[in-house]
Amino acid sequence: MTIEQIKSSDKACLVPDDVAGILHINPQQLRNIAKSDKSKLGFPVMITGTRVKIPRLPFLKWLGEI
Repeated sequence: MTIEQIKSSDKACLVPDDVAGILHINPQQLRNIAKSDKSKLGFPVMITGTRVKIPRLPFLKWLGEI
């Protein structure tokens, strides 16, 4: 997804595939970092079982887009 697509989305949470391109990182790397030490990411993530979700509005705020 692009930043504009994320901004116009109504989804509460994003997945690593949605934000990996913006961060220039492989989605699996993002999942691995989130599971090992999510404080390294700088934005909030939620982990439920094997799923990693990224709250959309805090992510946009972290990017400086809102």
